Amino acid sequence: MHHALCALRRKYMKVAMYYNNRDVRLEEMPIPSIGSGELLVKVTASGICGSDVMEWYRIKKAPRVLGHEIAGEIVTVGEGVKEYRVGDRVFVSHHVPCNRCHYCLNGFHTVCDLLRSTNFDPGGFAQFIRVPRININQGGVFILPEGLSPEEAVFIEPLACVLRGQRLAKLRPGQTVFVIGSGISGLLHVALARLCGASRIVAADIHDARLKAARKFGADEVVEAKEISPSKLREINHGRLAELVIVCAGTASAYRQALETTERGGTVLCFAPIEPGLSFSLPFFEFWNDGITLLPTYGGSPFDLLKAIELMKAHRLPLHEMITHRLPLADTGRGFKLVTEAKESIKVIIEPHR
Repeated sequence: MHHALCALRRKYMKVAMYYNNRDVRLEEMPIPSIGSGELLVKVTASGICGSDVMEWYRIKKAPRVLGHEIAGEIVTVGEGVKEYRVGDRVFVSHHVPCNRCHYCLNGFHTVCDLLRSTNFDPGGFAQFIRVPRININQGGVFILPEGLSPEEAVFIEPLACVLRGQRLAKLRPGQTVFVIGSGISGLLHVALARLCGASRIVAADIHDARLKAARKFGADEVVEAKEISPSKLREINHGRLAELVIVCAGTASAYRQALETTERGGTVLCFAPIEPGLSFSLPFFEFWNDGITLLPTYGGSPFDLLKAIELMKAHRLPLHEMITHRLPLADTGRGFKLVTEAKESIKVIIEPHR
């Protein structure tokens, strides 16, 4: 087993421990010990995801170290690991599918039981993570291409999720796309739809700063969320509704607006979840009569992760421009506040060794 000097000299590391959205504490815990077939990775950058601040989802397992959008460097290689070396710059996928079950074989990797049970230890808002054998064996560790910075690499996982969504929705050149919610996921959808040849992109949000960002990253028109209506969309979209509506705001009102603004034969891509237990009425006859498709999507498959890396290697998307905040680990709580408020931030990145 090979050891990096930094891992040999230190026994403890700093982590950002999540208790709730308003209580994220800088704490210490032992650097994870790795066993045969495992890796120890020094985390160089870790992005705060919108799902990290979904308190209804995260609070159930608090206190815990969150963070799954990471870039890092291998500092210790466990016995038997042949594919990776100390010093390799990597992206590590926190969830990995088995690629053998009924769901994986039918293309539904993100509902695989293994994917739903795997993770790295403890989480990306830490100075080091242990990568379990199963994550390595199932292809969850990706060498970063030359020229791809750690800051850019934190976009691999969220971009893969966006790629999967648009792939399943069969976005085609010439289509009109309406994105409801212009946070980082919505902006990635806007930028990717632009790259993929959408003829017209409309974006909505409740914050002016995010509407400006949507214009910057490819939206032809923007609209305040409270003004969304079929007549408003027709007004700004040459008399038509949208063939693809992508919902990146986890509210029942956003989904009601999506159903109202989808063109006949169109698709609503359900990208953002709604809190369990909440529901809304579906105008079933109109939904049925207009031939609308409701398409849920979660996560990204290994294929989508590879496609994200290829796309980023070609520098086809303005990812650097989406980063608004770079914070040390001690300021992770501030980062959570920025993402929760959703006003002045787009992408917030934590640098654990800064």
